[in-house]
Amino acid sequence: MIALFGGTFDPVHLGHINMAKHCVKHFNLATLYFMPCAIPAHKTAPGISTQHRIAMLNAAIAPYQYFQLDLRELNRSGPSYSLLSLQEIRTQFPDQPLLFLIGMDSFNNLDKWFEWQTITQLCHIVVFQRPGLKCTAHGELLAYQQAAECSNSAELTTQAGGKLYFLAGEEMAIASSDIRKAIKNAIDYNELLPTSVSQYIQSQQLYLSDE
Repeated sequence: MIALFGGTFDPVHLGHINMAKHCVKHFNLATLYFMPCAIPAHKTAPGISTQHRIAMLNAAIAPYQYFQLDLRELNRSGPSYSLLSLQEIRTQFPDQPLLFLIGMDSFNNLDKWFEWQTITQLCHIVVFQRPGLKCTAHGELLAYQQAAECSNSAELTTQAGGKLYFLAGEEMAIASSDIRKAIKNAIDYNELLPTSVSQYIQSQQLYLSDE
């Protein structure tokens, strides 16, 4: 089973690490790959360099032997479409179950992603569901949810993709945008970040200017 966790990670924070650790434990994974976006197709571009984001990710995942980086989207020109990465991985591993970990906020907007319905067939969508965050799917996204959702995680091992699984997790409401604002406004943010990432941000003087 292959697991991917995509995002801007600008910066990577303890909420990201919590999501990934929970996914690894729940599915008994040997490896989970953090896959940072280059130019997010549905977000504004990150305000710092790609090299800084990679450095922070490497620092954050260093203590965990089951975390690795997949930099394919940073090596591709043009927007970061999840579809392209999933197609590449599916070509490499045609029969392996493939998990794509996202948050509830991302799932609620999944129908705005580039060729999202193709994405749902290339992999299993695993949605990390924090307490208090609700699914607001409607229309075609709701129809997909009703057809694909399963409650037994073992079902995800029986086919390569196509299922939807909601992974319940503990409350850790952290947003990268809030961290960036806190840094700019000289508000303490260290408890939201791995110590190594906080030290890197301070040493490199990141996020002090307007994005």
